[in-house]
Amino acid sequence: MRVLITGCHGQVGNSLTEKLSKDKEIIVLALDRDSLNITNQDAVNASVAEFQPSVIINAAAHTAVDKAEEEVELSYAINRDGPKFLAQAAQNVGAAILHISTDYVFEGNKVGEYTESDNTNPQGIYGESKLAGEMAVAEACDKHVILRTAWVFGENGNNFVKTMLRLGVTRDALNIVGDQHGGPTYAGDIAEALIKIAKHITQGDAVDYGVYHFAGLPHVNWYEFALAIFDIATNQGLINKKPTLTSITTEQYPTPAKRPSNSRLSTKKITNAFSIEASDWQLALTRMNEYL
Repeated sequence: MRVLITGCHGQVGNSLTEKLSKDKEIIVLALDRDSLNITNQDAVNASVAEFQPSVIINAAAHTAVDKAEEEVELSYAINRDGPKFLAQAAQNVGAAILHISTDYVFEGNKVGEYTESDNTNPQGIYGESKLAGEMAVAEACDKHVILRTAWVFGENGNNFVKTMLRLGVTRDALNIVGDQHGGPTYAGDIAEALIKIAKHITQGDAVDYGVYHFAGLPHVNWYEFALAIFDIATNQGLINKKPTLTSITTEQYPTPAKRPSNSRLSTKKITNAFSIEASDWQLALTRMNEYL
């Protein structure tokens, strides 16, 4: 299996690169934004034609949700055009493309879990550009898997867990939003899911191409997630004293981009298709020292 990874220094890309590089039967080409600008179609075509991957995993994205409201052209270039070019290049060489997307493609007001067949209705530029990317990938490459995920955290990059650990050392009290619900998702689990799907494809297994959800269980709100982080951090001696947490509403913490109040994603489809279980974020937090 020959795997081309884009966005190799991001949360998921870094984990993908580490895991795949340990497998001697897999040849990996891991590219960051400096080694491949995915918004440059000629550069994408040249890299793919030279490497001849069997699978392209696109972990590159413009994920700055609030900045996206101002950086509209950049968001669409990275989140729509780049994936489109990668998918077209994959189609040209007969490769499959695995593309990471987001819960932000939904309005976020549904009661219960979102399934893959639910209507999309993004509420901001980030979600709109990511949905446009999904559509572009599906149109450009027959062998495509779009993996929607949410609330990603890991050892690399910026994320909620790292922010809480940093603030926990310097603040005695924190206000945390308590009316947004979702499933925290460990980046390493996303990488494992993508690798498992890639192996299914390259082994010639029958694959139902399309959209899949992969996120964590149990579902919580940000306030509950923060409580869990600080409980584990103090138990492991990483923080001397837990800050006092207060649950606040979304209205009390205004941001340029609207956040979904419901980011719960159903993972039943991916479990049935690939035997991939939801991310166990509580288990991932037991390695808290690795997030410092």
